[in-house]
Amino acid sequence: MNSHAIITDLNPRQAEAVLHTKGPLLVLAGAGSGKTRVITRRIAYLIGHCGVPPWNILAVTFTNKAAGEMKRRVADLLGHTDMSPALSSPAASFDRLRTSGWGIDGVWVGTFHSTCVRILRKHGAALGIKGSFVIYDDGDQLSLMRDCLRAQNLSERSLNPRAILSRISRAKNELLSAEEYAVQANDRMEERTAKLYLMYQERLDGLQALDFDDLLMATVRLFERHPEVLAAYQDLWRYILVDEYQDTNHAQYRLIHLLASRYGNLCVVGDDDQSIYRWRGADLNNILDFERDHPGCTVIRMEQNYRSTQQILQGAGGVVAHNYGRKGKILWTENEVGEPIVLYRALDETDEALFAARTIQSRVADDGSGYDDYAIFYRTNAQSRVLEEALRQALIPYVIVGGLRFYERKEIKDLLAYLRWVVNPADSVSFKRLVNAPARGIGPATIAKLELLAMQGKTTIWEACGRAVREKLLNTKQQAAMEGLLRLIGEVRTQSAVVPIPDLITELITRSGYAEELAQERTPEAENRLENLKEMVTAAQEFAERNADGGLAAFLDSVALISDLDEYADGRGAVTLMTLHTAKGLEFDTVLIVGLEEGIFPHALAMPDERELEEERRLCYVGMTRARRRLYLASARQRRLYGNRSFNLPSRFLDEIPPDVLQVRDPWESRSAGPPPSIVSRVRRDDDEPFVDRLYPGARIRHPDFGVGVIRERTGSGDDLKVVVRFNGAGDKKLMVKYAQLEQA
Repeated sequence: MNSHAIITDLNPRQAEAVLHTKGPLLVLAGAGSGKTRVITRRIAYLIGHCGVPPWNILAVTFTNKAAGEMKRRVADLLGHTDMSPALSSPAASFDRLRTSGWGIDGVWVGTFHSTCVRILRKHGAALGIKGSFVIYDDGDQLSLMRDCLRAQNLSERSLNPRAILSRISRAKNELLSAEEYAVQANDRMEERTAKLYLMYQERLDGLQALDFDDLLMATVRLFERHPEVLAAYQDLWRYILVDEYQDTNHAQYRLIHLLASRYGNLCVVGDDDQSIYRWRGADLNNILDFERDHPGCTVIRMEQNYRSTQQILQGAGGVVAHNYGRKGKILWTENEVGEPIVLYRALDETDEALFAARTIQSRVADDGSGYDDYAIFYRTNAQSRVLEEALRQALIPYVIVGGLRFYERKEIKDLLAYLRWVVNPADSVSFKRLVNAPARGIGPATIAKLELLAMQGKTTIWEACGRAVREKLLNTKQQAAMEGLLRLIGEVRTQSAVVPIPDLITELITRSGYAEELAQERTPEAENRLENLKEMVTAAQEFAERNADGGLAAFLDSVALISDLDEYADGRGAVTLMTLHTAKGLEFDTVLIVGLEEGIFPHALAMPDERELEEERRLCYVGMTRARRRLYLASARQRRLYGNRSFNLPSRFLDEIPPDVLQVRDPWESRSAGPPPSIVSRVRRDDDEPFVDRLYPGARIRHPDFGVGVIRERTGSGDDLKVVVRFNGAGDKKLMVKYAQLEQA
């Protein structure tokens, strides 16, 4: 392939990144700078010009949607349209790949988790992991953790199972086993977590299940303990590309470091200004320290933006420039100057929502744009309710991304439980979900008896159920129901090797009695649930078309690894509502960001910690740079949220936007000529204002006993005024202002 053809429409920095093929490379790709184009052109250049066999290339990203887009673009460049994965193992497929022709067929493009699944399916036995393992999602993990709490006689009131799972997840991201975590535990909460972590992991192992964090941790352990397996993959993947590198956690960092350590041809693409996932383990230092970790690496800054107008870029750049922990970039564009950024200072959350609805309605009427050209971003999901009401009243169609996803619906999770028990007879969590879906009269006491049988006999829940039937340990009704269930699962398990997955699903829906039970309800809700089950058949058909050799276990893997953005489909004729975190990677002609107030955005919990505050600022930058042509910002003078009415100052981020690109509007003004020198000072009262009027959520105060803290809530008035303050050492305290002796910090 002619190299000129690959880079002919690239700018100099993009072309430089494509043509660099040897040694470590850090591409700092600013928002809208064309990073996907660079990654795909680089793959095409390696294969088509440098003669690199496609199976020697690994490209890793964070969503299936991004991976699919990469595959499609490379296929277009190389002229190959077969999207079926030609590589199922690092050894057995070489001949097949070499005879299939060079192209996208052999390139391994996937997410971190899907890559690890494929490795563990092949080599997990070296760690005692069976090839038939199932992947537990958030709901499965929560169910299992609740079992662990009950087993240790702990209540959910004293220990939040989600909080425990979050701590365990952070430990796994740091590659700490339950035993290693226990050694490091230095307070009562960590000691309790360590005991639960140990039991949780033991039960996962017994169920032949892995959670998402296990996929990464186990693969790293595999490579560390079995150098011959690592060497095989190092020799296989001689060229490694990682997208969104700023979002990697320690386990992902370690995985990539191990794979790339032999040949050193590692290209990472990312933007330190878009690192917004610290709360789930992402380590910004992975990208900030890349040059230290890879001496002699090449650094390329891609600063030309192809998405946004000049005024939007100036505004976003002004905000993120206030961060210290960054590499530093100045985005520029040849796009039009564009309209000023509009800031609307709403009276309250209702006025803010009505402004959003009116703006969208008038724009659609005036310029002929579609509703799907608009998106509304907010910091927390709780802010969406009043926005939804305003859009409904205005008859504006909308869709919420990150709400209840298809695969999280009850009937779908029930059906998946059937399929998972077919694949893995030891999966007692799935058994407990399906055994009474539909109702079979097998209650909690009987289920506990079956689990005890499995534990005492050191067998699977499947074998325990079989024993209960053979020894007639159940009552007559339960006996008949269990016999029918075991017969169904056993027959489907036998058929799964030869019968197409859509047919297996249809058989389970029909023979289980699930479809009949829904049909008898004769309600619109039941009809919708039945249609969802039928849609699962369609999903299985589409999977079979994409994966000719994929079996039931592979189908379940693909479902387990789906993310919010994978299910998001743009262009549906509706306004998109989503959190700022979910918006990353998307773009819209017009973006509205609401709730720009101290304590809301930036979030109150982030304000005492400079690192957290910088992440909030990056989140603001991400939201602003999703806009192509128009950007609207809104803050409310007062807001009712979580049942409380608060009076908040405008977000500090508004004061960081260059004044010459910002246009301020008020409810009583059609528009103002421009902002005063400080947006925040516009609503601050003089220094002689009563001190109590400064006690807004997000304000920093000092208490004589507890020290410095940040106000989270304000309730009451006059002598009954109370505030909830989060102190660094003392936690949350509810204080009566009249007696608390508070001072401005």
